[in-house]
Amino acid sequence: MTPQPELTTSAPEARRRRGDGGFTLLEMLVVLAIMGLLASIIAPQVLKYLGTSRTQTAKVQIQNVDAALQLFRLDVGRFPTQEEGLTSLVAAPPSAPGWNGPYLQKAAALNDPWGTTYQYRNPGKHGEIDVYSLGTDKAEGGTGEAADVGNW
Repeated sequence: MTPQPELTTSAPEARRRRGDGGFTLLEMLVVLAIMGLLASIIAPQVLKYLGTSRTQTAKVQIQNVDAALQLFRLDVGRFPTQEEGLTSLVAAPPSAPGWNGPYLQKAAALNDPWGTTYQYRNPGKHGEIDVYSLGTDKAEGGTGEAADVGNW
């Protein structure tokens, strides 16, 4: 058996090999700066779409509530009174003979995407009945995300 030669390296060569596998502080700072720049550009766009999607969700939910109100009208012969409100779509009001519900499976369907109960007006200002959400500002009127969304 012949002895194997020992692999020896000089100290500067060993230091260079150890440092090759990592990143320098400067490289890390550049990457973090680029990521911060991208986040500052992308985040407002994502938030804009989030607000738009909530408005679109409210429109679809209002259509569902309106359809449930139409079914209530077919069974009872009238829309719920202002006092009975939208809860009459989930639980039978005592003054509604012919009620054949529930017309909505869960009471949570009566809440808008902003966590507020949908507003109901009988008689309505925009039609026979109004079902609407006040949007993010929870006040009548508004623009953008704060605009009212209704069945009109």
